[in-house]
Parts: sequence; structure tokens; C-alpha cells
Amino acid sequence: MYRFLMSRQWVILTLIGLVLVPTMIELGFWQLHRHERRIEQNSLIARNLEAKPVPMGELTSPGHTVPRSDYWRQITATGTFDTAHEVVVRRRTNADDRVGFHVLTPLVLADGRAVLVNRGWVPAAADQTAFPEVPSAPDGTVTVTGRLKADETTGASGIKDLKDLPPRQVMLINSEQQAQLLERQVLGGYLEQTVPKPGSGGPELIPTPDHDSIGAHLAYAVQWWLFAAAVPVGWVILVRREKQDRAAAKESTPEPEPAAA
Repeated sequence: MYRFLMSRQWVILTLIGLVLVPTMIELGFWQLHRHERRIEQNSLIARNLEAKPVPMGELTSPGHTVPRSDYWRQITATGTFDTAHEVVVRRRTNADDRVGFHVLTPLVLADGRAVLVNRGWVPAAADQTAFPEVPSAPDGTVTVTGRLKADETTGASGIKDLKDLPPRQVMLINSEQQAQLLERQVLGGYLEQTVPKPGSGGPELIPTPDHDSIGAHLAYAVQWWLFAAAVPVGWVILVRREKQDRAAAKESTPEPEPAAA
């Protein structure tokens, strides 16, 4: 009755179904894990943004790799801006997705060490190789408050660290790279400035990271699992239909007439 299942067509169809079901189940768990990671990251961001600001030197030091648990921690640093060694970071977008630069200015502390401060976004000049117009950093001693971020690397960011760039332009924010240029110790990671707020025409501060939306990963997970459940159901429906079609074809086939004596 079900001998047709041994045909080449049905064997291939069954094997495809057997491959699709575990694949779709795995894709569903992959989306579920992405959902869980997003929830965990949102909680981390919210927790660190609400924490009381602490001096940057309490969380990092020269050569230190900022752990993920300290990302977005509220920190402070007091010193004077070294605008002579200010650089801009290429190919950065603002809240409106306009491409420009991030302004990276060293803040020299009282002990001679430096902190990299991302002062915000500025638009690119018409000539991409030209240094953009950057509003001046405050003079004298200033206390800067912001979010702690880890050094950017080619592996983590996916950005290629180009070597042949116009003067005072870089691709990555990296404390070890800038320490070589400054010839002084630089605390690991960098400070993403939130206070003081720049005046009119100043760099656009980096927006607070989104920690409210959770995306559609959970919905995608359920969708993949529904697809996985639909495969065996569809296979059974096709088998029954094939059986009915074969039975109907057999009934409609006329009986051969007996041969004449």
C-alpha cells in the first residue's frame, strides 16, 4: 500500500525533510540565544548607565583590556586637553546616519598619563583627505564625564586598520596605538564624553546606547520552530494524498476483458 515510499522521488523528499527539521530547530535556538544575549546586554547597559560615576583610573590602567562587564560604566577624568595630538576617526555615522568623523582628543591627567576622549561626531569635509573643521576643546583643567568603552580592534570591529591615511586620521580608537603617537602612557579603553555638553556648533555627542528594544529574535525563533513542525505534517499530508490518488487511479482502470474461447 505504501510501497511508493521506496521510489526514488519519495526517498529524496523524505531525506530532505529529515535534514530540514533539525536545521530549522537549530536555527530557532540560534535566534533564541540571540534574544537572550540582547536581554542580557540591555540589562548590562542599563545597570552600568545608572551606576554612580567613578574615576576612570579605578577601572582601567595602561595596557588594560576593558572587560565586557565594564562597558558603558559611568566614569570621570580630570585634566587638560592635548589638542596638538587630536585625531579624527574615519567613517563614523551620527544619529541621522550621516558619515563623518569622531573627534578623539587626549586628556592629560595630573600624573602625566592620558585618557582618550571621544568628544563626538563632526561632518566630513568636501575633501575626504582633509582634516575636518573641529570645534576647539575647552581650555584649562576640565572634568569630563562619559561612558567607558573598550579599545577597538580589527578583529572585534571588523574595520580594517589602514596604515596609509591622511595626517591626523585613524580608523580605530585604540589606546596602545595612540600611546605610541603621544609617547606617554594612555589608560586602556577610552571615554565616550557625555558631560560637559558642547556649545553651539560643537561635536555631536554620541547617543546613549539603545537598551530598550529587544528586536524580533524571539519571534524568528518561534517561526523557525513552526516551520520545523510543518515539515512532518506536510509530509504526512503528501503521503495520504499520494495514496488516495493511486487508489483512485486503480479504481478507474477498467478490468481487462477475458480472452475469447
